[in-house]
Amino acid sequence: MIPAYAERELLFKAFARALFAADMAELYRAVTPDFLWSYHDGVAVTKSLADAAAIAAHLTEQKALFAEQRFHEVAYHHLPETTFMSFRVTERLRATGMRREQRGIERYTFKDGRIATKDVYRKPIEV
Repeated sequence: MIPAYAERELLFKAFARALFAADMAELYRAVTPDFLWSYHDGVAVTKSLADAAAIAAHLTEQKALFAEQRFHEVAYHHLPETTFMSFRVTERLRATGMRREQRGIERYTFKDGRIATKDVYRKPIEV
């Protein structure tokens, strides 16, 4: 079952709250048990996060890497079977203080009323 657009809005709010709190129990209420997060940081790192431990480790790595990470211009674009999220992100590297900015898009699919996949694509933009 693919959630209706209004249901997706609620699902994404719960998903985002769980991600920013690094709460895997809450996250797995919004995603399927076989949820797959494919990630490319727009620079050099590509990952496939296939379980709660991998996602938690990724979130911990992000907190260690960035002194600041802010998402801007977040917009969801719902299609019948998938949702895209477009965004701009500003990050400051903890080790050097270097600031970077990227534009990105995330592609989401659904199964059984929950999020099944999250594919992240990012690219650097001029600061």
